Amino acid sequence: MAEYKLLLPSMGEGVMEATIITWLFNEGDNVKEDDSVVEIATDKVDSDVPTPVSGKIVKILKQKDEVAKVGEAIAILEIEGEGGNTASEVITEAPAATPDPETLKTIEQPLQATASNVEFSGDLYLSPLVKSIAQQENISESELKTIKGSGLEGRITKEDILGYVSNRGNQPAQQAAPVQTAAPAAPQAVASAPVSTVPVAAGDEIIPMDRMRKIIAENMVKAKQIAPHVTSFIETDVTNVVKWRNKHKDIFEKREGEKLTFMPIFVKAVVKAIQDFPMINVSISGENIIKKKNINIGMATALPDGNLIVPVIKNADQLSLSGLAKAINDLAYRARNKKLRPEDTQGATYTISNVGSFGNLMGTPIIPQPQVAILAIGAIVKKPAVLETKDGDVIAIRQLMFMSHSYDHRVVDGSLGGMMLKHVHDYLQNWDLNTEI
Repeated sequence: MAEYKLLLPSMGEGVMEATIITWLFNEGDNVKEDDSVVEIATDKVDSDVPTPVSGKIVKILKQKDEVAKVGEAIAILEIEGEGGNTASEVITEAPAATPDPETLKTIEQPLQATASNVEFSGDLYLSPLVKSIAQQENISESELKTIKGSGLEGRITKEDILGYVSNRGNQPAQQAAPVQTAAPAAPQAVASAPVSTVPVAAGDEIIPMDRMRKIIAENMVKAKQIAPHVTSFIETDVTNVVKWRNKHKDIFEKREGEKLTFMPIFVKAVVKAIQDFPMINVSISGENIIKKKNINIGMATALPDGNLIVPVIKNADQLSLSGLAKAINDLAYRARNKKLRPEDTQGATYTISNVGSFGNLMGTPIIPQPQVAILAIGAIVKKPAVLETKDGDVIAIRQLMFMSHSYDHRVVDGSLGGMMLKHVHDYLQNWDLNTEI
């Protein structure tokens, strides 16, 4: 028999750590290759970690609410045969900072509820474990702001706070001085939004935000702080699009076993417009504009719990209508069933939000950073419209739809943002009824 350390796998560019949500097996349980053994959460998405080997879980190294770094061992499995991936390699790994034994003993025990008046405003992102340690050790928020975090985007990890606790008595008095308020060097570094406090009246219900809602709230506030938003609107006649889909949806489903929604058509039109105006497919880094080579389309998707997630169609310009339909259906299904991988939500260069799926005519979408534009598509509604014919103007019943284009006015002027939207409009309004799928 040999021992195998199960590592937290790489989860895509920019993701360096994850929080353990729950173990699906207990110590002593047998698992088979590719079994999902633990649920984890990153800033982007919740996902499962499968085991690449079969064996018995002999030791769980990372408990619920603890944070693990990519490549760090989270469990030890006993497997058949011999392997160099041994438990000893894991056990001898030292943390970045080792507190004294008494401190470690206190903190590493299951964190029991202890009396503490420490409260946090939400200005800092703290994992549940770090927050529990801070409360147990009576570390104030002002003290936490003095800790240089080694995690993603400077976040405080377990090792950071343990190291701080072990050296706390040796810190000079000025260590907890107010944080400097000097302006950040990079334009995108913004101050956290102030947290409002609302009086609670008798009968009011207090509903704590879940983890994903907190992340969404933080990202939306930052997006509005960073980018000056401008929104342009246009009404589009999509009668040909509706006719074409009605003609092909049953044939496509019978042939491919997939639903044919309107979204692949919208994505196709957006991709063509981006190719016409590639300066929409950019990001801002300091005082530089990064022109993206790939066209990766984010697709805002509502989840059953009311939260929102944005899976990404990678290299959408290289997919046919049929390929787009399959990719969209796959991402939407996995999003709603919590089967997305972290990399499925990364790398978007432009985003589409279908507010029409909720019966809304239009909206003013918020640009997800670091993108510079987003398109909201409204509901398709039958309306009387004026048509120009060779015999003169006539009024006819048409399928009309509003589109709203929000763009970052730092780099996208009204002409670029408006022309981009007009091209999407033209591609949809002039949709060829003979288009093949």
